[in-house]
Amino acid sequence: MKQKFIKKPIVVEAYKTNKEVIIQTLEGTMKASVGDWIITGIKGEQYPCKPDVFECTYQPVPPIE
Repeated sequence: MKQKFIKKPIVVEAYKTNKEVIIQTLEGTMKASVGDWIITGIKGEQYPCKPDVFECTYQPVPPIE
């Protein structure tokens, strides 16, 4: 029986790259293009993410005052 799940709210670090980058990910070597986001996961792993997918999946963490 299929179930539906939602990702836990986990904070990750990310930056938008301004050059092509080759990244060693858990799935192998991947290329990030200019404008892609480079995400660092909860275990220190890195992976690229296209801007449209990033915008649909992530939101900024509000600053702590």
